[in-house]
Amino acid sequence: MRLFAAVLPPKDAVRELGAAVDELHRLPGADGLRWTARPGWHFTLAFYGEVAEETVPELSERLARAARRTAPFPLALHGGGHFGDRALWVGAEGDVPALRLLADRAEAAARKAGLPMEVHRRYRPHLTVARTRASRSAAPAPGPASVDFAAYLSALDAFAGREWTVGELCLVRSNLPQSGVPGEQPRYETVASWPLGAADGPGTAAG
Repeated sequence: MRLFAAVLPPKDAVRELGAAVDELHRLPGADGLRWTARPGWHFTLAFYGEVAEETVPELSERLARAARRTAPFPLALHGGGHFGDRALWVGAEGDVPALRLLADRAEAAARKAGLPMEVHRRYRPHLTVARTRASRSAAPAPGPASVDFAAYLSALDAFAGREWTVGELCLVRSNLPQSGVPGEQPRYETVASWPLGAADGPGTAAG
């Protein structure tokens, strides 16, 4: 199964960001972007790729330990950025060092469970709200060679969502589109979650 560790924003934060993203839809060129669905908004901490089912229990146990070692911390959605001409994202403010620490621990959990991980890079918190055609493949896409995100970034600069307390670490399954219908997006399913700072106790499995 295709898995990653993540922090999921609460419904109120998603609603606030949704209102801001609705405004971005009115900007020139918005129709040419692939906007991510709100149920899939998340901060990826560590991406694991395809994980064998027999490896999931050990990975889960190590993620539970990572959660227990990390105290709850404040976070808020704020501002934005982009990765080249591939993706537009919203950033975070608050206790970002704690978020980075949790990301490092989620990555270390995978390595200790025997999963092959890419070379470690400094974690940059981002919640992807839109992608471009160029992000689908290395092949040149029809139309402009690049996307000018300036207007979108200018609008996001003023965005500051309400603060919430990050209280759990989630293991999420990404179910890739199978129908072949244009515009279909991945479906995300929370496999398990663990409270931060909890002394003991198993994770909560999703139904």
